[in-house]
Amino acid sequence: MNKDLVSRISISLPTLLLQRFDEHSQRLNYANRSKAIQDAMQHLISESKWLCEQQGTGVGAITMVYDHHVTQLDNILTDVQHRFHDVICSSMHIHLDDNNCLEIIAIRGPAKNIRDLATSLQTQKGVKQLKLTIITP
Repeated sequence: MNKDLVSRISISLPTLLLQRFDEHSQRLNYANRSKAIQDAMQHLISESKWLCEQQGTGVGAITMVYDHHVTQLDNILTDVQHRFHDVICSSMHIHLDDNNCLEIIAIRGPAKNIRDLATSLQTQKGVKQLKLTIITP
């Protein structure tokens, strides 16, 4: 990599997140944190490209972990899913432990509707992590 084309940045992260990132980067045999962050950023860009640019129909799944103790979150997530019944094929709810639930939602439909569904779910208070996976049939 040409040093003239490198930008140095500073970011603030929760300590635990950085520790976990470093642990996983070492397990994956990254030589340094910069390379691991570059790959993570590239992965985010590649994954989100479909969300931003893809037209037509997509097929895939939304995997989401949320805190079921957050007041009314179950009802809010159900309401969101009802609004997007046209792209939801099926869903599965799994109780992970006393605090966390896993929801897996099979989806198929127009890119815009899938984008809107994922955003509507991800932005709810109490949703800890959401992963949208699109498969090209």
